Formats: sequence, structure tokens, C-alpha cells
Amino acid sequence: MLLRRVGLPAALAIVIAGCSTGAPKSPEQERADAATAARIDAALDANPIYYFRDVDVSVDRGVALLSGYVWTTDALYHAEQIARRVPGVTQVRSQMELERQGNRGGGDTGAQ
Repeated sequence: MLLRRVGLPAALAIVIAGCSTGAPKSPEQERADAATAARIDAALDANPIYYFRDVDVSVDRGVALLSGYVWTTDALYHAEQIARRVPGVTQVRSQMELERQGNRGGGDTGAQ
């Protein structure tokens, strides 16, 4: 029973430490992340095959977060690949959603 009491505070300390934010970003890091996000946006917009205008991009310390939505699984994978190739990106995390036709007004719903 004593081990359980000692283990719980230690576990709570680990959880709290994991939830805390890191040191604030320097102005240089803010500028670097903004520039990297702009390069990712430009690379996505330049893609002639897929429509990525509904993909939102943010960058935090080189980690790119892609959110928003695309219409095909191929587009989702290509967006991640494009972001990975951009200079300054250290990792890509995706929270993009796959939308079906008509869910966001982007396709024919079949209604007459």
C-alpha cells in the first residue's frame, strides 16, 4: 500500500510536467516558423493535381501541423509528403480530415 501512495504523486508529477509548455519562442524562432509555414502554404498551393486551399498550416519549432480537410486519401498523403520536403520542417503532424462530396459544399450532393 505504501508503494501505491508513493507512486501516485510521482505519476501526477510526470503528467503535470508533460502538460506544461516549453520555454517561450524567441523572435528568431517565431520568424523561422512563420517563414516555414509560408513555404508549406506556397508548396501546397503550387501543386497542380490536388486542391489544398482548405488545408491550414501552422509550425511550432519546425513541427508542421496540417489541419483542415481534403477530399481524397491521396490528397491527404500528398499534403504530408509536400510538407516534409519543405526546408525547416523537422516533423509533420496531420489533423486533416477526409471529407466526402457535399459535406462542406464542395461537391454534388445528388439532390435534384
